[in-house]
Amino acid sequence: MHRPYSARFAVLFKALFLILFASACRLGDSAQRADGRLHVVATTNLVGDAAAIVGGEHVVVTSLMGPGVDPHLYKAREGDVVRMSEADLILYGGLHLEGKMVELFEQMAERGRPTVAVTNGIERSRLIESETFGGNYDPHVWFDVTLWAQAIDHIAATFAELDPKNAELYASNATTYRARLDTLHQWTQSEVASIPEMTRMLVTSHDAFGYFGRTYNIEVRGLQGISTVSEAGTADVQDLAESVASRRIPALFIESSVSPRGIEAVREAVRARGFEVHIGGSLFSDALGDPDTPEGTYIGMVRHNVSTIVGGLAPEPDA
Repeated sequence: MHRPYSARFAVLFKALFLILFASACRLGDSAQRADGRLHVVATTNLVGDAAAIVGGEHVVVTSLMGPGVDPHLYKAREGDVVRMSEADLILYGGLHLEGKMVELFEQMAERGRPTVAVTNGIERSRLIESETFGGNYDPHVWFDVTLWAQAIDHIAATFAELDPKNAELYASNATTYRARLDTLHQWTQSEVASIPEMTRMLVTSHDAFGYFGRTYNIEVRGLQGISTVSEAGTADVQDLAESVASRRIPALFIESSVSPRGIEAVREAVRARGFEVHIGGSLFSDALGDPDTPEGTYIGMVRHNVSTIVGGLAPEPDA
C-alpha cells in the first residue's frame, strides 16, 4: 500500500532533520560560504530567470523545474528537498501555483529556511480571484508584465535582506531590468491592438492568460481552469467550439507544458460545425523555453507568445 504524499514527506523530513538543523539559515549566513554568494533554489525556471537577473554575479540560482514542466502537477523529488535544505533561500511562485508543494514549503519555513513567494510583492488589489478555487487567486501573474515587475522588486528586497552588503547592486539590477520590462509592456500593448476586435479571442489549453487578457484587452478562453489539475468535459469542449465557430476565430493555441489533446478536440468540434480553425502555434504558459534560446528568458518568452498570438489571429496585410 502506498503511503499518502504528505506521509512520505514526513518520513523524508525526519531523515533530513539533521541536515536542516546543521545548516539552519539565519540572516547573513551566506557569508560563511567559500564563494561568498547567495545560493538560491527557485521552483520554476520563470522564477529562476528573475532571480538570476536581479542577483547577477552575487547569486547562484538552481531551478527545480525545466522547460515543459507543469508546476501545477509537479511533485518534489528527494533530490529537490536536499537542494532546498542546503540553499540560503527558496523562491517560489506562490498563489498555489506549485499546488503539490505547499506543505513542503511550510515545513521548510518551520525549520528556519527562508522560503519566499515572489508574488507576495504584488498588490493584492491587482490579483484576479479564482472562480473555481474560492478564496484563491490566479497565480499566472507574469502575463501582466507590470505585475511581474513588482515581483522583481520583491526579489531584490529579499536578496538585500539576506545580503545587505550587496543591497545597492540588487536594487540597481532590478531598476535596469524594470526599464526593459516597461518597453516590453508597451510593445505588447501595441502588438495586441493590431488584432481585429472580432477575432481578438485567445483560446488555449488552460486558463493561464487571464492577466494577459485583462491588461492587453483581449478575450481569453481556456479549456481547463487556472490549474491543470481540473479536467475539461465534453460540454466544455462543445461550448468553446460553438464560440470559436460562431465568431470565426482563425486559430487555437496549444501550450508547451500542457497536453494538446483538449485543443485538438475543440478543433474537431469546430470542424463539425462547418468551420476550419487551425492551430496557431505553441505558447509558453507555466514554463520558459529551453536554455540558450530566446524563449529561455522571460522577455524572450513574452515576445514569442505575443508574436505567435498576433500571427495566428491577425490577417496578413494583403488578406
